[in-house]
Amino acid sequence: MWTAILLGTLGVYLLKLVGLCVPRSVLEQPQVQEASALLPVALLAALVAVQTFAAGHDLVIDARAAGFAAALVAALLRAPFLLVVALGAGTAAVLRLIT
Repeated sequence: MWTAILLGTLGVYLLKLVGLCVPRSVLEQPQVQEASALLPVALLAALVAVQTFAAGHDLVIDARAAGFAAALVAALLRAPFLLVVALGAGTAAVLRLIT
């Protein structure tokens, strides 16, 4: 197990080092700047999708999906962030309680 941890640590360090060695001329290209601005949003959306609709290796629609939908509606209506989180969590909790 320690071998895997050390190899993973080394791999992450080397990946970060390679990123620091990229020439400035490459980083200043508009396509690279646009991609680097959009990449965190895409990764966060993928994480939310996996955590909402996956159970092991299966896709499921359950209380988490309803909670996400409630939070999405609240966010689209420009509700405060804490209210969005509370509505999403509350919806999922109530649905899990009654099912």
